[in-house]
Amino acid sequence: MHNPIAAMAAAFETTDLFARLFNDQSQYNLDFPGVGQVLACILTALVLGILIGLVYMFTHRKTGYTQSYVIAMPMLSGLVATIIVMMCLLANSTTGVTAAISLTGAFSLVRFRSAPGDPRDIAYVFFAMVMGTVCGIGFIGYACLIFVIMAAALILFNLLNFAAPKTQDMTLKVTIPEDLNYNGLFDKVFEKYTTNHLLRRVKTTDFGTLFDLIYSVRVRNDADQKKFIDDIRALNGNLNVTLVLYKYDDQIYDTKQK
Repeated sequence: MHNPIAAMAAAFETTDLFARLFNDQSQYNLDFPGVGQVLACILTALVLGILIGLVYMFTHRKTGYTQSYVIAMPMLSGLVATIIVMMCLLANSTTGVTAAISLTGAFSLVRFRSAPGDPRDIAYVFFAMVMGTVCGIGFIGYACLIFVIMAAALILFNLLNFAAPKTQDMTLKVTIPEDLNYNGLFDKVFEKYTTNHLLRRVKTTDFGTLFDLIYSVRVRNDADQKKFIDDIRALNGNLNVTLVLYKYDDQIYDTKQK
């Protein structure tokens, strides 16, 4: 006599638990998704995009962020999911081919960031697109699992300050009188507060009465930047001293007088 309980137990033992948890997402493959599946994919992509934006806000709480960039996360993931779902509706091919065609156009959207930015920002763009891609294919369970893993990794890297350098690459602008010989003038100060320095530019200003020296310096993290600037001022006659991060060093060449 056939025992249904024994059959179910045997199936439970032979079926991989991980595959069973996500079988409801993968068995249909969204070759011809219904309205409910389409809405589930797009809404899930939007929710995951919002969560990605929250992770971005948390990891950039000290450096700052823009509202438009955070809003772009759910919009990007939702749009990518919509593209792939629509391709599944129109194409008679398998999901793999459909996803490949969709990915070609989806990943080209990264060009919307025309200005160079932080590589982490670009990583968040790809994160949102990956979530949209996975949701668009129909693997909602896998999308949630991938999000948890990647979000946990990003938050952990941020909390541990992972791979942070022991020095800061900065640009130093020093103004000196025209009669002051700048060769080797600040070497002792640089040896105390930096690990490397390089004179990048010298120019005259104020009708030749002053010199502006532009250095690229690698300042130690434990260095007191105020004392560093004070020691420079003690040697340049208490004239202007400017210290900025490399990503803002274009401002140091601004010739406009404010």
